[in-house]
Amino acid sequence: MENQKKIIDFKEGERLSVNLLLASMTKGTTNSGNPYLTLVLQDSSKSIEAKYWDVKPELEKILKVGKVYTFDMSIIKYSGNLQAKVTSVLPLSENEYNLDEFVAKTKMSETEIKNTISSCINEIENINIAKIVTTMLKKYDNDFYTYPAASKIHHEFMGGLSTHVTGMLKIAKALCDIYPSISRDYLYAGVILHDLGKIEELSSPVVTEYTTKGKLLGHISIVAANLQEVGTQLGLEDSEELLILRHMVLSHHGQLEFGSPVRPMTLEAEMLNFIDNIDARINIIDKALANVNEGEFTQRLFALDNRSFYKHK
Repeated sequence: MENQKKIIDFKEGERLSVNLLLASMTKGTTNSGNPYLTLVLQDSSKSIEAKYWDVKPELEKILKVGKVYTFDMSIIKYSGNLQAKVTSVLPLSENEYNLDEFVAKTKMSETEIKNTISSCINEIENINIAKIVTTMLKKYDNDFYTYPAASKIHHEFMGGLSTHVTGMLKIAKALCDIYPSISRDYLYAGVILHDLGKIEELSSPVVTEYTTKGKLLGHISIVAANLQEVGTQLGLEDSEELLILRHMVLSHHGQLEFGSPVRPMTLEAEMLNFIDNIDARINIIDKALANVNEGEFTQRLFALDNRSFYKHK
């Protein structure tokens, strides 16, 4: 299994038998009434969409998201993207594979992530803001470093949340160096806090789905409530620092139609929205460009106004 081909190296026209993690499964019916499955299969390199036509009910029952199977498949191109056409599936027992081999992880080192975050926290001069940030991080402990930033779209890999925060902190640091009017304390704190609710919104670091709490409340409401709880615990429930930080979290999506109940109304809240967008958009575009050759366009990216991006030489 160690030498099996990775998804990132798949080529159109290949016929393969490979062990892959079943990341998601959606049932469908053809126009003629035959059942089929749309699967998302993954290994540590990336994921690929697959179709399993005329699937038998007895096989459908044994397929479980989060498990690894041997898939016999052919690789085709559909709408400009590689897709797998599955012809058969063989179940594997859990002692036949190591799940870590099928999980995409951050490419940043743990040392770089933790050093960047701790360094920025140490630069926060306001004692109340520093207490709120460190107490919130302590609440989530190691989950902050293992959870993804989303179930798909951007930073959707193990460690994606802390990777996203690290990238944002580097941008924030540069902005604060250029524009002294920006409060470093508030901007650093807002970056670290803004997406912590995703740890409760998402189910786990591997094969991530939305929890019931996540669906009903969303990560913005979750972290805003937790901030109030921590502020009360610290005796800071009526402080301006807590009020400003809650505002930054609540407004960080920028627009009401994007899920924020209020729009940014401080300089730091406005910058948090832009920094969040910069880091997320670069991640989305980088992933799309990795799948095309120089001189070609990416597929249309729904998250970026359904635009295609050109890979220049």
